[in-house]
Amino acid sequence: MSLHALPLICRALGRTGALALGLAIAAAALPSGLVAQAASSPLSENVAVNLINRLVKRGALTADDGAELIKLAEADAAAARSRNAAPSPAQEARQPVGDPAAGDEEAVRVTYVPEIVKAQIRDEVRQDVMAQARRENWASPRAFPEWTSRFEFFGDFRFRLEGDLLPAGNDNTGAFPNFNAINTGSPFDVSGNLFSPQYNVDQNRQRVRIRARLGTAITLGDGFTSGLRFGTGENNSPVTENQSLGSANQAQGGNFSKYAVWLDRGFLRYEVGTTAEQGLTFTVGRFDNPFFATTMLWAADLGFDGAVIQGRRVVADGLTAFITIGAFPVFNTDLNFASNQPAKFKSEDKWLYAAQAGATWRLNSDFEAKFAGAYYYFANVEGKLSAPYTPLTAQDAGSTDDSRPAFAQTGNTYMALRNIVPTVLNNFGAIDQYQYFGLASPFHELDLTGRLDYNHFAPFQLALTGEYVNNLAFHRHSVGAKAVNNLGAAPSAGGVGAFEGGNAAWFVGITAGAVAMRQRWDWNVSLDYRNVQSDALVDGFCDADFGGTLLGTNHKGYTLSGNMALAPRVWLTVRWMSATGLAGPTFRNDLLLFDINSKF
Repeated sequence: MSLHALPLICRALGRTGALALGLAIAAAALPSGLVAQAASSPLSENVAVNLINRLVKRGALTADDGAELIKLAEADAAAARSRNAAPSPAQEARQPVGDPAAGDEEAVRVTYVPEIVKAQIRDEVRQDVMAQARRENWASPRAFPEWTSRFEFFGDFRFRLEGDLLPAGNDNTGAFPNFNAINTGSPFDVSGNLFSPQYNVDQNRQRVRIRARLGTAITLGDGFTSGLRFGTGENNSPVTENQSLGSANQAQGGNFSKYAVWLDRGFLRYEVGTTAEQGLTFTVGRFDNPFFATTMLWAADLGFDGAVIQGRRVVADGLTAFITIGAFPVFNTDLNFASNQPAKFKSEDKWLYAAQAGATWRLNSDFEAKFAGAYYYFANVEGKLSAPYTPLTAQDAGSTDDSRPAFAQTGNTYMALRNIVPTVLNNFGAIDQYQYFGLASPFHELDLTGRLDYNHFAPFQLALTGEYVNNLAFHRHSVGAKAVNNLGAAPSAGGVGAFEGGNAAWFVGITAGAVAMRQRWDWNVSLDYRNVQSDALVDGFCDADFGGTLLGTNHKGYTLSGNMALAPRVWLTVRWMSATGLAGPTFRNDLLLFDINSKF
């Protein structure tokens, strides 16, 4: 059997090629005596012909394909006999004396194939067969059903050492109430002599934290895709998936107990008309941040709930325009609010409506710029004063209790929500002043973001990033009249200080080094500075690291960071963040983060 017949058989057999090749390889590997014996069978003098006939009988080949291959095999055999019919003088000289085949014209000559050549043939054919099997997905149909090819899994893990360093001089006299703790628990009696829940401003803390995430991207066909991701988190905070090891809260953690896993992403996406020059995408569910922005505005781990449309189009050589439009439910009122009253209160649903337009401009081979303008309209996120009433217990709800933020960090200006009427029942306001707090300002944010990349020394890159945000709905007089925090020093004992908050924020940063950690010793370093006034942004969605656990807005300061790869999918990160409060009592915080990151 000639070796070049094998590819012909493979092409004819298609998915049954593995069986044909396996038999052919076995025939090629037989000792010459056994091959001669097989050839002397009354079926045929050609092993390839016998092999093809067997495959036709088993249904692996059609009769027409088998007939064509037999013709080719017989032609090869005839050519081989013709070559062997007249041996050269050198071949005759090497013929052993007394060889019974020396003068037997009926004997079939089989050229000797060394074992090393046979092994090489087997390896090459096996590689070809497996490559074809992977392309056509028929190598192991029972082990890998067709639907599994639609799933692509990914994940990451981060181990963090964190040090919160609080220098001396911070105001620890009860000047930093934890409004989030108040609003997510029972209302606080402001008439009492007890301190409200307070943030730590004077004691250093160290934490060991992890973040683990596992997700899958699912191809559904005809432009549809879906995605799921699960992640850790010591609570349901929207801005971080960190889990502090040994931290006991919300019935998890501490004493080596297990930690919770949350649904972090879940969405359906449809792409239509997508080419190299344009694309249009519709996404619904819970998904990654679709907007071009820095972490000053949107935390890195923040997910968006709702629906978004994204489009892009090449409008000129090197210039691609893009647009993003979305509607996102921020808070949905409890169906039974207020649950302890037969007459219910009206809905306090909160939404974010957002639109962003921008462009990516490749100036030349060295410079590329990206810039965008966005408008973020938060509907009903500000607090509202309730209808007048007199709560007799902490459970007596006010009509606007649900206008308080469901999650907050710190920095925004707050107002009291309950319009409590002083009567004899509350000793004319001296007792039972159970209070919740809401945001004192509406938020309609105008955002401008830009980035300039210099790639002359690629893969080394130099990048400059900037962002400016202004809350157009902020009115100083109105906010200041309701404010219970972000006040300056009181002019006299028992007085109230002037409101010191503001509505603007800006960020500038520079990064040098590799764009991504793709191989060992890749590195980059960055330095940025930010100034974020109290009511420029909704503090519940900002960077969760800068300023430690206390600051979301109302701060200024810098971040110095560096990354270095230890392997293609493992890298180290070190960050130093130094923040100083703007409005209100004195506060400073330094944060040191050391991360070991991995992804797959």
